[in-house]
Amino acid sequence: MVDRSSGAELPIICQAQLLSLSRSGLYYQPCSLCARELHIKHRLDELFTEHPFLGSRKVMAVLAGEGIAVGRHTIRRYQQQMGLQTIYPKPNLSRPSGGPEHHAYPYLLRGLAISQPNQVWGVDITYIRLSQGWMYLIAFLDWFSRYVVAWELSQTLEMDFVLACSEQALSVATPQIINSDQGSHFTSERFTGRFLCAGAQISMDGRGRCMDNIFTERLWRSVKYAEVYLSEYASPREARHGLSRYLSFYNTGRPHQALDYKTPAQVYNRSPKTQPGTA
Repeated sequence: MVDRSSGAELPIICQAQLLSLSRSGLYYQPCSLCARELHIKHRLDELFTEHPFLGSRKVMAVLAGEGIAVGRHTIRRYQQQMGLQTIYPKPNLSRPSGGPEHHAYPYLLRGLAISQPNQVWGVDITYIRLSQGWMYLIAFLDWFSRYVVAWELSQTLEMDFVLACSEQALSVATPQIINSDQGSHFTSERFTGRFLCAGAQISMDGRGRCMDNIFTERLWRSVKYAEVYLSEYASPREARHGLSRYLSFYNTGRPHQALDYKTPAQVYNRSPKTQPGTA
């Protein structure tokens, strides 16, 4: 169906658009990671999801107790590759994670009463494991309704997939405040500029403060325990299909106790034609 040859009539990006496929998925080749490294990374993801405050020394001790001998520096290197940041207070909290084009904004939500949809959105990125590798999932979550406004998957942490999902979210609505961590994607002017131009305010968590973005953290736990850890995705296509199915259920079929047992879609009060999805 897809012609990857050098003599193809249409470039890969045009073929992907015509077939409504993710361009990154067309380039997918199973990772050549050794089974040991992949097993350790998947276990790190599980430990981080359950106990995000465990530092590398404690993680090393937990793994050792399971018969997995791995050093602290290897654990920290793997966590960095996976986009995992241990939750604990760090020095220089106001310093952004990038260069001069990156700027950290203050946290605006302390004591704020969130009373309506699109008042506050949270955005974050998490690791999604495959049987022979991994991907990254980004999602924009409306904090009032717990509604997933937009999401996207990528095999890399490149900026383009963050910006593409941002455009998708802004095509649905504009939040009064967008809250994120201080990672380099979200401190980038390419990201913040889009929301500032749309009229949103920028709010950022203090470094290492998971409670500042608690609703998005709860979404990740739900996604991991109810879908990802029960599946064994063999390819990006399978991951996209499984997550699309689950996030649709999360929005429209899963009542939330905090929402008086309504679904996020019912509280967000959206019509079917604006349900979020991915390219």
